[in-house]
Amino acid sequence: MSNVFSFTGTIGRDAEVRYLPSGQAVLNVAVANNVGFGDKQQTLWITVALWGKRAEGQLQNYLKKGQQVFVSGELTQREYRANDGTTKTSLELNANILDLVGKRGDSGSTQQQNYPTSPASTSSVAESRTVSDNFDAPYDDDIPF
Repeated sequence: MSNVFSFTGTIGRDAEVRYLPSGQAVLNVAVANNVGFGDKQQTLWITVALWGKRAEGQLQNYLKKGQQVFVSGELTQREYRANDGTTKTSLELNANILDLVGKRGDSGSTQQQNYPTSPASTSSVAESRTVSDNFDAPYDDDIPF
């Protein structure tokens, strides 16, 4: 993978699974990611795609509007012509990891439900869980700052 983009965001509409003429399944879901602060804050909409066997199965049932997710994968930018004739740009991410974070609509929750999307992502999910599990540990008095 040439680039990796990881973020936490909120699903904007329920996930959809489509099948290409070749028979390959693709799951698409729109995820909002807020960047910036205060009056400079913007919402980036990213179309997340899962391909093949990962798109089939029960994951679609959990990817509902309002659900918080952690996503990681290869980010691309695509230009297309809108119905009004203008050129638009969309951000698209081919996901390697797609994890549910907390409960739907519960942005304050720290509970994480892991749904690795590939065998390779299982180790990175375990590593990230180890790091996040230590997040609530008491501060070490020996830190020099």
